[in-house]
Amino acid sequence: MSTQKEEPLNAAESAAMQRIAAAQHGIQSGVAVDLADGEKNLLAKHLRVGINSALVETGALGRLLVDKGIVTRLEYFERMAEAYEDERQRYEQRLTVRKGVRITLG
Repeated sequence: MSTQKEEPLNAAESAAMQRIAAAQHGIQSGVAVDLADGEKNLLAKHLRVGINSALVETGALGRLLVDKGIVTRLEYFERMAEAYEDERQRYEQRLTVRKGVRITLG
């Protein structure tokens, strides 16, 4: 467990974190549609383990890169926001094809 105190977020970092939260919400909505449609490959246990593993690995890597000064915290947050937004867009595209209407998540 880290004993290092985290710096408060600045305005740009806070904005990036808001983008992340919005994209996460969109992805969550896409998963909910998959579940409602009876998607066969979505088991709660497997989803939870996958999510927990990704969170731990991503957090550890991000902290390492920031602590070593390789990237700034803002750069890390912005790249995460972009990745989440890309994933939300993939869900929107897949659901648009499946439903036959334009789907916008989030």
